[in-house]
Amino acid sequence: MSVSIWDLTLYAGGLFVLFLTPGPVWLAVMARAMSGGFNAAWPLAFGVACGDILWPVIAVAGMSWIVSEITGLMAVLCWVASGMFLIMGLMLLRHADARIEANSALTRPGIWAGFVAGIAVILGNPKAILFYMGVLPGFFDLTAVNWLDILAIVALSFLVPLIGNLCMAGLVHRVRWRVTSPATLRRINIVSGCLLIVVGCLIPFV
Repeated sequence: MSVSIWDLTLYAGGLFVLFLTPGPVWLAVMARAMSGGFNAAWPLAFGVACGDILWPVIAVAGMSWIVSEITGLMAVLCWVASGMFLIMGLMLLRHADARIEANSALTRPGIWAGFVAGIAVILGNPKAILFYMGVLPGFFDLTAVNWLDILAIVALSFLVPLIGNLCMAGLVHRVRWRVTSPATLRRINIVSGCLLIVVGCLIPFV
């Protein structure tokens, strides 16, 4: 492997911060967990994780070729990734009181319906697209990655959101009224925004 454990750890941290940021996936998991419990939410979490496999593969495959053709692009991408994290963090802090909207279509019963909803949510999630296509290249030297590196990146991209969303689904039924309260969402947004800013500040120096 050409990527270091520290690179993978920082990337996993970025994925975790991405998971902590409230958005369409949070809404989908909470909606299904509150309507049908863990059994209704896990297929959606699995669908989201499967969809998360696609973005890093596209990002690594496409950006590897571009980077190999344009000298110095990796340095630019590193600063772009840093800037995107900082912007996302500042936007979260600015809109810490914003609430996510409900969508009854996400609560359609059935394992297959939940899985398809998870795929649809992640493939249409601008936050995920921004992260994988704009931020992921800042974590790794894409001119040097091999198939083991790609496997490790894809595995983390699958496991981190899957574990996070399954844990959320398991906890929502116990604290459902607190999770959806404005005060809790505001605190989560503030913490997530600060974490995004910290990661953005670290990227240029690793």
